[in-house]
Amino acid sequence: MRMKTIDHQLVGQAFDPTSRITRLPSGEIHLWQWNSADVLAPREFNALARSKLIHLLQGYAGSDTTPMIETGEHGKPFVADSNYPHFNMSHSSDSVMFAFSRDHEVGVDIEKTSFRRRFSALELAERFFTAEEFARLAALDEPAQNVAFVQLWTCKEAVLKALGHGLSFGLDRLQFALDADASAHSLEAIAAEAGIPQDWQIHRFVPRHDLLGSLAWRGPAQRVRTYTLDSGA
Repeated sequence: MRMKTIDHQLVGQAFDPTSRITRLPSGEIHLWQWNSADVLAPREFNALARSKLIHLLQGYAGSDTTPMIETGEHGKPFVADSNYPHFNMSHSSDSVMFAFSRDHEVGVDIEKTSFRRRFSALELAERFFTAEEFARLAALDEPAQNVAFVQLWTCKEAVLKALGHGLSFGLDRLQFALDADASAHSLEAIAAEAGIPQDWQIHRFVPRHDLLGSLAWRGPAQRVRTYTLDSGA
């Protein structure tokens, strides 16, 4: 089976600071990062993040009308009106990432590199990842395990979010080939209903020094452009 190699072109790439929403043509995917300038309660943070999403959707649609955001069977948000692009979002701590595409359903996931959870990275990998992925992670020392686990998690979750299923699909139903340091290298297997590995495009990126992210879509290669949404936008 020919494996789909991950494009690393976004790793370390700066997110351009702007509030100006450019045209979103066919063949491009736009990633926007927004960082909250204040420490907010979860409900207030989520409401503000949603307002940023609406602002971006209105900009791409060229409309002041508030879009009607619906949710699919498995909870993925969408706008049925074709004037608006496909989109997805993810947040971690005080940062939110938004992804937009005219052509394809997209999935994006960001996670903090510091690992403070009830279970260790290795325990979670044994529970949720494939046996092969777990074995590769188990061969690393603990600090390396944590980073490799977070990176692999974002790759998997981005694919599942693009599918519209989220974690309910099963993280063990797709497998990535891993480098010697357990960095996700290529998608090598996925459940039949999600297509074949060659169908999938996956971009890893580093939105901030303490975050790792992945973007995924099913279809041909696209140009990915990256922006930071000004705090006042």
